Amino acid sequence: MLDNILDNIKKKSLKERFLLVLGILFFLLYLVLGLFIIFMDNFPLDMSLPYRIAFGVILIAYASFRFFRIINDTNT
Repeated sequence: MLDNILDNIKKKSLKERFLLVLGILFFLLYLVLGLFIIFMDNFPLDMSLPYRIAFGVILIAYASFRFFRIINDTNT
């Protein structure tokens, strides 16, 4: 299966590969931002802990949504 994914990536044009890398970069950005918001002790915005956790979970859920879209796009 991994060989199939790597072959599909190699068949993509330069523009498609750039967009794939950009998609992975933004996935990681949303994931890390969500984790920072949840676990950062001195958060610069004045938010209570339940709202920070909810916002962080929403960002992590959005990051996983983007990840599954990248995976599905890579398989086609």
